[in-house]
Amino acid sequence: MINEEIDASTLADSQKPIAEFRNVSKRFGSVLAASGLNLKITKGEFLSFLGPSGCGKTTALRMLAGFEAASEGDVLLDGEVVNGLDAHHRPVNMVFQHYALFPHMTVAQNIGYGLKQRRPRLPKSLITEKVGKALDVVRLGGYENRRIWEMSGGQQQRVALARAIINEPKLLLLDEPMAALDRKLRKEMQIELQNLQRQLGITFVLVTHDQEEALSMSDRICVMKDGKIVQVGSPQELYDRPSNRYVAGFVGTSNFFDGKVTRIAGTRASVLLENGVEVEGSSVSQVSVAQSVCISVRPEQIKLHRKGEGANVKVLNRIFLGEHTEYLVKHETLGEFFVLSPRQSELNDGPFNTGDVLFASWEASAALVLDSN
Repeated sequence: MINEEIDASTLADSQKPIAEFRNVSKRFGSVLAASGLNLKITKGEFLSFLGPSGCGKTTALRMLAGFEAASEGDVLLDGEVVNGLDAHHRPVNMVFQHYALFPHMTVAQNIGYGLKQRRPRLPKSLITEKVGKALDVVRLGGYENRRIWEMSGGQQQRVALARAIINEPKLLLLDEPMAALDRKLRKEMQIELQNLQRQLGITFVLVTHDQEEALSMSDRICVMKDGKIVQVGSPQELYDRPSNRYVAGFVGTSNFFDGKVTRIAGTRASVLLENGVEVEGSSVSQVSVAQSVCISVRPEQIKLHRKGEGANVKVLNRIFLGEHTEYLVKHETLGEFFVLSPRQSELNDGPFNTGDVLFASWEASAALVLDSN
């Protein structure tokens, strides 16, 4: 009986959010930077705030860190309201976009800086030990005496990470930390961050405008627009079941065809497009007859054929991307849209060329009926 109670208590603790926004808004004068945010961040997850510049994602991160105070609502950390708690008293560390490292200090001095500020003071031997362990975690063992300006961009990012994790925060906030890295190094660091998060078990919260970065790294993504949360879900949920046109267009790439709903049958809906063509699709969100909507079809879900019941598209442009080839095609009534063809398909059937007249098709399940907003 005691063990059952302990297990139930442990389970309940694991389900408690490590951080939470409860109807949080933030104003800067007349500008509403964040509006009515409600979000629970669970322990040990990797969550990303995704959206364009000015959508409120960095403001949300800074309110978690304590660098900005909420104008309305409550910010909670580990179940406690922290609205009036200073940043340095919160169990949170932050990695900034430009790392904010001290150029006049060595790698070890940068990493151990936070430990040296603790009161009562920690023994030097303990600080040295902790710095060494942090360096090993980010695979920089032996670099403790290097100067910051002697390190590459990727190495500097690791130093910033080591400085953040050495204090064993409950929440690690990442403010576009890979924006300054080149594409190849950015991909390498994405993998390293994922591995580091799993190894440490710390909750990571990332701010990014890079959809690929958010999709590849996150357990959940919080999509924001105009200071509001539009949709929260796993990368696959957001990609396969976006709540509206904005999410579908921001999480991945999609072709959109505008029209109005003519009839609904269960989860299927027929849409009369503006060009007079009627298309059937899956209604992801609640829609009604005569409502203005859009049909969303991902480029990789459209197939190009040389054979079909009458060719219906012309290839306007072809861009070879290595593992895929992107085609811009034009349909006589649907207009222009993109098709993404996998490399294997081209190896089997041969590439299509600019000027080719082909047959394009997609499964009915690939067409999503979405709110136009």
